[in-house]
Amino acid sequence: MTTLGIAVLAAFGGALPGGGCGGDGGTGGGSQQIGPRAWSAEQTANAQTITQIAVQRGLPRRAAVIAVATAIVESALTNVHYGDRDSLGLFQQRPSQGWGGAQQVINPAYAANTFYDRLLAVPGWATLPPGQAAQAVQRSAFPGRYGPQEAAAAALVARFWAGPDNPAPPLPGAAGRDTAQLASLSTLACPDQGGSNLPLTGGTVDPRQLPPGFGLPTDPRQRAAVAYALAQVGKPYVWGAKGPGAFDCSGLMQAAWAAAGVPISAGTVTQKTDGTPVPGLAQVAPGDLLFIPGSLGTPANPRHVGMYAGGGIVVNAYDSSTGVILEPLDRWADKIVAIRHIAGPSGAPPSTSVLAEGAAA
Repeated sequence: MTTLGIAVLAAFGGALPGGGCGGDGGTGGGSQQIGPRAWSAEQTANAQTITQIAVQRGLPRRAAVIAVATAIVESALTNVHYGDRDSLGLFQQRPSQGWGGAQQVINPAYAANTFYDRLLAVPGWATLPPGQAAQAVQRSAFPGRYGPQEAAAAALVARFWAGPDNPAPPLPGAAGRDTAQLASLSTLACPDQGGSNLPLTGGTVDPRQLPPGFGLPTDPRQRAAVAYALAQVGKPYVWGAKGPGAFDCSGLMQAAWAAAGVPISAGTVTQKTDGTPVPGLAQVAPGDLLFIPGSLGTPANPRHVGMYAGGGIVVNAYDSSTGVILEPLDRWADKIVAIRHIAGPSGAPPSTSVLAEGAAA
């Protein structure tokens, strides 16, 4: 276990803070009691991601319990950008120790997949006593910390698990992370939870024919985030998915900024407090997160988010029937209730046709 993991447990006395349901991990923020503890929207969203990856890969439920217990210890189920030495993310994985690049290990989907890869390489992992399999992966100086968290982890996994506890192993050569398997994730919740409700009248922007003069931002972090988001156009929307084969709205934002080496939280409930507020569209910059109420939210509690790509374009994981698309910013303008600036320089007016009063921080 890292120094961060020890500090986290000490700070909360072994009882971690608490929230909700869906791709946002909650019903609207605050905390939610799941099993013996209350969890925040950020924590439950990350537990959901770890669980969904196990379902997607056809792993036994015990694998998800071990993984969630490990993340409870290492990061309190929050996607942190700091830790002991170069440790990062949910599992405090170290790029210097071969876990992947910094941009990768702060992507919860990548981090969970990599944890499972190493867990499956542990002989007899599924029958080891509580905590031993996690320790075999993490090689912590404090091996006794993992086992006590398995009961709390089991309650979280039960909240999001779908399908049999011990699914049949995949056929030889089958890809555990195939996009075809993403359909199983939709059984974890009602479809289109928090999807967009903006009418698509007038069509979408053809990603092959972006507006004349469109170019990626020069700031390297903004450039990486926007380029990643644009590259996902055409992929399916699956509630709670955070890539690489499918996304929901907040999952796309988190994966895009992870590609830029900037960790942000999971779900609109917590993403609406990430970064710094932007007073209006006159100051919007490429990579900024744009929040609208969406199909289930309100102006005070937005449940849908898109990314401003520049050039008057928004990248949007719309809903399960539409997928990831590009839309004109003008279509969003009078529905935006919050804008958050994540990294890089702030922006200038995207066009004279978009009014600053269309958004409120």
